[in-house]
Amino acid sequence: MTRFIKNVILFAIAVVLVPLSVANRHTVDLALNPFDPSDPRLTIPDIPLFWIIFASLGVGIIVGGLGAWAKQGRWRKEARLKRREADKWHKEADQLREMSNAAQPASNVKGLPGPDRRSAA
Repeated sequence: MTRFIKNVILFAIAVVLVPLSVANRHTVDLALNPFDPSDPRLTIPDIPLFWIIFASLGVGIIVGGLGAWAKQGRWRKEARLKRREADKWHKEADQLREMSNAAQPASNVKGLPGPDRRSAA
C-alpha cells in the first residue's frame, strides 16, 4: 500500500514537472549580482530555465530538510538519553533476575513448579 501511494505521488509530480520543463526550454542568463545584472563576472550565460527552476526546488528541499533536522535536535537528544536509561534498567533487571535464579534452591518447596518449568495443570 505504501509503495502504491509513493508511486501515485511520484506520478503526480512527474505530471507537473514534465510540462514545466518542456514549456521552459529556452535559455536565459543567470545574473548572480543583484546590483549590477550586466556584470559578466557574476553571470552564468545560456542556461535552460527549467534547470534553474529544478535547482531552486532542490535547494529549497535541502534547506527545509536541514531546518527540520536542526529543530528536531532536542527530541533526538532526549530519545538518546531515554534509550540509555532504558538500557541501564534492562541490564539491572537482568542482573537481579540472574541473582534470583541463583538464590533459589534446587528442590521445589511444597511441590510448586520452578521458575523455568510449566505446571502440568
